[in-house]
Amino acid sequence: MRSPRYKGFPLIFGPRPRISWLLLVIIGVVALVTILGTSTSSSSYDYATSARIPSFYSNYRRIKEQAAVDYLDLSSLSFEASRFKEFPLCGKEKENHVPCYNVSSNMLAGLKDDEEFDRHCELEREEKRCVVRLPKDYKIPLRWPLGRDIIWSGNVKITKDQFLSSGTMTKRLMLLEENQIAFHSEDGLIFDGVKDYARQIAEMIGLGSDTEFLEAGVRTVLDIGCGFGSFGAHLVSLKLMPICIAEYEATGSQVQLALERGLPAMIANFISKQLPYPALSFDMVHCAQCGIIWDIKDAMLLLEVDRVLKPGGYFVLTSPTSKSQGNLPSTKKTSISTRVDELSKNICWSLIAQQDETFLWQKTADSNCYSSRPQASIPLCKDGESIPYYGPLVSCISGTTSKRWISIQNSSTAWGTRPAEFEVHGIKPEEFFEDMQVWRLALKNYWSLLTPLIFSDHPKRPGDEDPLPPFNMVRNVMDMNARYGNLNAALLEEGKSAWVMNVIPVNSRNTLPMVLDRGFAGVLHDWCEPFPTYPRTYDMLHANELLTHLSSERCSLMDLFLEMDRILRPEGWVVISDKLGVIEMARAFATRVRWEARVIDIQDGSDQRLLVCQKPFLKK
Repeated sequence: MRSPRYKGFPLIFGPRPRISWLLLVIIGVVALVTILGTSTSSSSYDYATSARIPSFYSNYRRIKEQAAVDYLDLSSLSFEASRFKEFPLCGKEKENHVPCYNVSSNMLAGLKDDEEFDRHCELEREEKRCVVRLPKDYKIPLRWPLGRDIIWSGNVKITKDQFLSSGTMTKRLMLLEENQIAFHSEDGLIFDGVKDYARQIAEMIGLGSDTEFLEAGVRTVLDIGCGFGSFGAHLVSLKLMPICIAEYEATGSQVQLALERGLPAMIANFISKQLPYPALSFDMVHCAQCGIIWDIKDAMLLLEVDRVLKPGGYFVLTSPTSKSQGNLPSTKKTSISTRVDELSKNICWSLIAQQDETFLWQKTADSNCYSSRPQASIPLCKDGESIPYYGPLVSCISGTTSKRWISIQNSSTAWGTRPAEFEVHGIKPEEFFEDMQVWRLALKNYWSLLTPLIFSDHPKRPGDEDPLPPFNMVRNVMDMNARYGNLNAALLEEGKSAWVMNVIPVNSRNTLPMVLDRGFAGVLHDWCEPFPTYPRTYDMLHANELLTHLSSERCSLMDLFLEMDRILRPEGWVVISDKLGVIEMARAFATRVRWEARVIDIQDGSDQRLLVCQKPFLKK
């Protein structure tokens, strides 16, 4: 996959007449007929002749197949009753719908033992395509950082009755006034002393303050069950990257609230399946009353935590010790922490500190520790560097033979400054830094395009001021084909107050370990399936050559655009970079999901184009 090259400011094309689509279809048909017509004569070429002809013809079979694909795609657009017919709005029941999480369907399919709450896209029913409508009281989120502390109650799945019946904990966490929910800011008192709690964890590690987390090698934190985001918000203020994961909830979702506040989060649990992260991904795993019973299923849930935890990393468990948990007989019930401590001895963890109800274990940085364990201990996995994509939980210890077995205390906070870091991931430094320079320049052009003026066909009236880009808040960004994560790095260099969910598509180059080692948020995902998040949770979606990649996997691009619309906030932006023919098809799909769209010429002499879209604020 190659990145687009930008030379100068892009040229904006106006709307094209509909006749261009007819011409495009005719050209596609002619090209297909021409290619198919030459297939018979091509077979008469001998090997000597074929060796002398240009490489264009040596890729004959691939070109013919792609022409057929393009023709079918164009035909599907041209032979509809109306090529530009907009998709209808979904019913009210779809306002907060998350595909692949249908507990009723899962139970009918015979799933049990909590597996019915897992993600099951294979059981998703075929339904009529439609655009998810906005809730009645939906409002555009406030700009960051104000949007971190105040959200519109109509934007999330929590009603006033649910709030009032949720107990004193929630009432102390946030204040509900009319149509807003206010959270305690970093400048004021934090609910339940989050600052004190973070400082306590730092002291248990042996640090003087939570501001020293980075110095101790703690950059990425997997927060299991993030509540309403207070701990994650504090970690963000410390320049850490927390990623909240929580199970799908029909009402009062933790993930939805966190994303609404501009904090990294996604729907995920590991009741029966592995998380879509590689081994050795996070510096710390945190669980504060997350409701997980760690000793069930032969401790496979704890082994999953061990799998994603880096060498020398920490597992923090805050749980009331007075509550009896687990699957032991009632006469032998014990606390969660005691059971975890018993199990941890088999996976080379050490309980290094305990204060009140908080326990802190550290994973060994010595891979030789596992060979000195008792014979009856949990075995080591025989897998390689493959990234699990919702594979089953395993009853073995992962990652011990990985080249990435490096203690977090020895990791560099400035990734890319050591040649060994590139060697571990099999990446050439010159290739990486060239890609980085490309995205530095690309970001400057992207940012200048994020203004509604791009869709104005009339010159600016005298006296009118240009809105400052981006016109709306851009806080939650998703790079749908992130590669090295260099768009993320460019945003950080420019000081943009945005975070990026770096998505690595399945069946593409395995770069997710490197993205996570850089301290970024990232996840593996199959774009033939819906993304595990709630509707209206991202401000900007970026896709570089993703559509070309998916066309080879026979994914439905129409369904992809509907999914993008589902997770995109109103007035949010979509930037797609791809080949001209693919961009033209994408523009038609964008029209059908009601986006405003413009094609941008990159002006580097290539056939690459940008498609810049904005989702309008529609309620009907």
